[in-house]
Amino acid sequence: MNQPSDPSSAPSGAPSGNQPVTVDVIQRVKAGCEAEFEQVLGELIQAAEAFDGHLGVNIFRPSGQSHEYRVLFKFDRLSHLRQWEASPIRHRLLKRARRLTLDTGQFQILTGLETWFTLPAQGAITPPPRYKMLLLSLMVIFPLSNLLNLGLQPPLRALPPLLQSLLISVLMLLLTTYVVMPRVTRLFAGWLYPKQN
Repeated sequence: MNQPSDPSSAPSGAPSGNQPVTVDVIQRVKAGCEAEFEQVLGELIQAAEAFDGHLGVNIFRPSGQSHEYRVLFKFDRLSHLRQWEASPIRHRLLKRARRLTLDTGQFQILTGLETWFTLPAQGAITPPPRYKMLLLSLMVIFPLSNLLNLGLQPPLRALPPLLQSLLISVLMLLLTTYVVMPRVTRLFAGWLYPKQN
């Protein structure tokens, strides 16, 4: 959980502007400190939920002999993430977490299409192969766009065609990003991120 405490210290490849972001944190916990770390992690998540733009958290807990936690924080835009990163409560909780971890951990910010596919099992996030992202996106977007066109064009008929298209596109992107794609990604996680042998 030891993300850079100063927002300006994020990796040089960090995004700019107000776009959806996923923060990927990998942290190794000291043996025997897991229960206390879980408590701090729970408090961090509860605190993050109170901040504007927080979209949710995915936790990947250690398996086998591993002591590595992976936590994905999602925010609707970078500016809201920065507010969370600069908050006193986050700094206070990270200070507690540092006593329970082996190193400073790994930290990465992702934006764009790859944030739809954030269910890898281990290591730094590597997006799935592009052909898999393309096929899964097509599988979601094609039927969704047709359903929205069929369902919404009659009530929107009085509007200019460009405005109709804009409204349908915005609704499709919102549904895809926040409702459909997270569920589809979980469903196809084994295909997107096959386990390394």
